[in-house]
Amino acid sequence: MTTYRDAGVDIEAGEETVRRIRGLARETFTPGVLTDIGAFGGLFALDTASYTEPVLVSSIDGVGTKLKVAVRVGKHDTVGEDLVNHCVNDIAVCGARPLFFLDYFSTGTLRPAVAEQVVRGFAKACRENGCALIGGETAEMPDLYRPGDYDLAGCIVGVVNRSDIVDGSAIEEGDYLLGLPSTGLHTNGYSLARKVLFGRFVAGDTPDELGGESIGEALLRVHRSYLDPIQALLAEGVARGFAHITGGGLEGNTRRIIPEGLRAAFEWDAWKRPALFRLIQEVGGVPEEDMRRTFNLGVGLVVVVPEAQRSRALAVLGALGEPAFTVGRVAAA
Repeated sequence: MTTYRDAGVDIEAGEETVRRIRGLARETFTPGVLTDIGAFGGLFALDTASYTEPVLVSSIDGVGTKLKVAVRVGKHDTVGEDLVNHCVNDIAVCGARPLFFLDYFSTGTLRPAVAEQVVRGFAKACRENGCALIGGETAEMPDLYRPGDYDLAGCIVGVVNRSDIVDGSAIEEGDYLLGLPSTGLHTNGYSLARKVLFGRFVAGDTPDELGGESIGEALLRVHRSYLDPIQALLAEGVARGFAHITGGGLEGNTRRIIPEGLRAAFEWDAWKRPALFRLIQEVGGVPEEDMRRTFNLGVGLVVVVPEAQRSRALAVLGALGEPAFTVGRVAAA
């Protein structure tokens, strides 16, 4: 007799995981949520009365090989935050507010305690962003993953009035590029960072360059959400566009919103590059071009503002405690 467990799939572990995470998800529920965790589909009632012409905005993403660092360190409660915040930023730069989030957690051998930690991170970030965690999928797939490994994906849906969509079309030559600091690598460049740093250090090492922080801690810094500063700038009408700096770096991501015939002219010496990026470049001998194309280099969000609104934008950000700085201008291509 051969059972499903003999084949590597533990149904009881799946049921235990659902038991552990149901309460975490419920803590994120907003008034629009109509179903509990475990239903075939998550139902959400959009408050259309709050919008004149609501447009749904969606995005899906993962956290890449940052998961390898989480597994190496044995810390799994922050990668869920990374994923939610990354997805929130991707729709926030379009002017949208998040409504709900769904996750996908897949692994070779399901460990309920690990899954619970991951979902705890999802729930924390969802609460902080006013976003409901309304469902997801947990998949146990032996032979597909190495022992201890797992993968994550997340899908987010938000809403914005059609008239309030931010697409960069209003950007003009001479506009300023303001940078908001990142907390670290966020969720991009980890294949290169791991190859360089774990070729020299172990996760618990604390090189002088990091001021007492360990390699593992520095690499697991949470990808931050920019929802609040984005919404504050939009409320004041002082921003023409936003770029969430992910894979492709500053130039690659700002190019996605700059109108044809224009370009983002960055002043690369205008801000101090954080120690973690300097350490990666020095230890690995990484060419500057690769650094710029791979990492955010300390700038997680670029805000495009007209010259006349630059001071006001900086004041709005300053009131939020955001240490924004000028990183360049919009120039002719």
